[in-house]
Amino acid sequence: MEITSVEQWDEAIASGRVIIEVYANWCPDCKRIEPTLPEWEKTYASTFRLLRCNRDEVPDIAERYDVMGIPSFLVFEEGELRGRLLSRDAKSVKQVADFLAKQYK
Repeated sequence: MEITSVEQWDEAIASGRVIIEVYANWCPDCKRIEPTLPEWEKTYASTFRLLRCNRDEVPDIAERYDVMGIPSFLVFEEGELRGRLLSRDAKSVKQVADFLAKQYK
């Protein structure tokens, strides 16, 4: 699911377990990771929801969570930020896959 507003973001993280990728259309690392997202959504469907938010379309979110680089993955549980994978560590599919596999164990 694509988050397109601050209100949607707040609703999405309010309950349950959620990981949100903050990305941009012009980001080469984001484009490299994007084709694998549907597979991860299926793999982790019973553990957490995997969502996306374009930082250029919803800049208030990047500012609120100090997202300086993309892609970044933010981990929430019941509305509380529990962790993050920063852009410097999210350059490859393997790096993101390893991060996702460690969440909510």
